[in-house]
Amino acid sequence: MTEMVLPNDANILGNLLGGRLMHWVDIAGAMAAQRHCNHIVATAAIDSVEFKHPVKVGEIIILRARVTWVGRTSMEILVEVYSENYLSGEKKFTNKAYLTFVAVDENGKPVEVNGLLPESEEEKIEYELALKRRENRLKRK
Repeated sequence: MTEMVLPNDANILGNLLGGRLMHWVDIAGAMAAQRHCNHIVATAAIDSVEFKHPVKVGEIIILRARVTWVGRTSMEILVEVYSENYLSGEKKFTNKAYLTFVAVDENGKPVEVNGLLPESEEEKIEYELALKRRENRLKRK
């Protein structure tokens, strides 16, 4: 997903508002989850959001979302955010977030989703780390 940071998206310093970024992260994550399971999804948790660099008005934001783990009705999605200054061509990794979505039917009831088969070494590592994040989430309940 790609967005341009406009003045209405920024604070008085001209930096992208964290809340606006979280809105875009939620949308990008939901789209990835919905494409995986072919169902409507509801956001169940946002485990962490890390802000590495500010993003200025006029820069382009690129959000890349991917499924990292799948349970019976829920999915963890990693959303990575990059900024791009289209005038200079400079790109920066700015943020990442882990979100959990639950697939639901038209009545809002959870439905089972397709599993996930991690293939690459990176996908397998991310899957194992997702299991640990899930354990931590469940402990907080």
